[in-house]
Amino acid sequence: MKKIIFVFSALFISWCLINIVNAQQDKTGNKYFDWSYNLDINNPADNPNMKKLSLVKVKGSRFVNMQGDTILFRGVAIADPDKLDQQRHWNKTLFVKVQEFGTTIVRIPIHPAAWRARTPSKYLPLLDQAISWCTDLGLYVIIDWHSIGNLGMELFQDPVYNTTQKETYEFWRIISAHFKGNNTIAFYEIFNEPTLAGGMLGSMSWSEWKKINENIIHLIRAYDNEKIPLVAGLDWAYDLTPLHIEPIEADGIGYVTHPYQLKRRPPYEPKWDEDFGFAADRYPVVATEFGLSLGKQSREGSAEYGKAIITYLENKKMSWICWVFDPEWYPRLIESWDTFKLTESGEFFRQALLRKNKK
Repeated sequence: MKKIIFVFSALFISWCLINIVNAQQDKTGNKYFDWSYNLDINNPADNPNMKKLSLVKVKGSRFVNMQGDTILFRGVAIADPDKLDQQRHWNKTLFVKVQEFGTTIVRIPIHPAAWRARTPSKYLPLLDQAISWCTDLGLYVIIDWHSIGNLGMELFQDPVYNTTQKETYEFWRIISAHFKGNNTIAFYEIFNEPTLAGGMLGSMSWSEWKKINENIIHLIRAYDNEKIPLVAGLDWAYDLTPLHIEPIEADGIGYVTHPYQLKRRPPYEPKWDEDFGFAADRYPVVATEFGLSLGKQSREGSAEYGKAIITYLENKKMSWICWVFDPEWYPRLIESWDTFKLTESGEFFRQALLRKNKK
C-alpha cells in the first residue's frame, strides 16, 4: 500500500511541476515566457549521412553533381507530412513505394497552417525522418513552402495557405539553419504558387515579387549557401515571361513553372515556349507541379496533354515533378494506402519515370 501511495504521490508532483513549467504564471495569473524549450536555429541537425549524396549545383542552365555531370530530376510530390503523420501513413514504406514508382526526387509540401499548428520544434523531426529515409534510398528532396496567393498583400486562396511575410522569412531561416550542409535536400522552393487570382487577391507587380524572393534568398544564404533556391512565376507559378526584363538578381538559383493542362489549349508547345520554355535556354527551370486526370477523374484531352508535356519537358532538358502520391489529393497517383494501387494517371507517370530515369 505504501508503494502505491508513493507512486501516486510521485506522479502528482510530476504533473504539478510540468504544469508549472508550461504555464509559467504568477499568483495573479499573468503568463510568462516558457523556458522549457527554445529552438536554437543556429545549430544544424546532426546527421552522419548528410554528405552521402552528391551536392547539386547550378552550372549555366543545368543542374550538375560534384563531378560536373548534368542531372535531370524526375519525381513526385507527396502530401504534407503533418497530414500523413496524423493519418498514420508517415513511414519509410511510403518513400520505398515512391522510389519503386521510379523517382529520383521527392517534393515535400509544407502548408503554413500545419507548420504553425504543429510548431517548428515538432515539425522538424518529421522532416528529419524524411531526409534520413530519402538518403538511405538515394532520393533527393525539395522542401516546398506550400502556400497559394499573394504574399505581398498577404491574401491567400484558402485558410490552409494563410501566412505572412514574417512567418515565411522565419520558416526559411529555421529550415536553412537546420539543414545546412545536408546534400540530400537539393532545393528550397520558396513559395508554391504566387497568384493574384485575377485581382481577387489584390495586386503585386513582378518587381515586388522579385524583391521578396531576393530578400528570402539573401536570408537563406546567410545560413546555407549550398542549397538551390527555386523561384516561382506568377499566375499560380506558371508565367516566367518577366524574366525577359527582370530576372532575379542572384546566382545559382532555378525557376519554377506549374504547366497544368488548363493553362493552355492545344497546340500547347508554341504557348509553352512563350510562357516558360524560353527561360530553360538560359536558366535551370523545374516543373515542380503538374498532373493529369484519367479514368474517373478524366478531362478531355488529358492523355494527349500528358504525352505532350512530358515530351516537351524532356526536349527542353527541364526537370519535372508530378502531383501527387496520395489517394485523397487530386490529381491523385494512387487509389489507396492499403494496396498502393496506381490510378490511370499514376500508371502513366510511372511508365514515364521508369523509361526516362533508366536512360
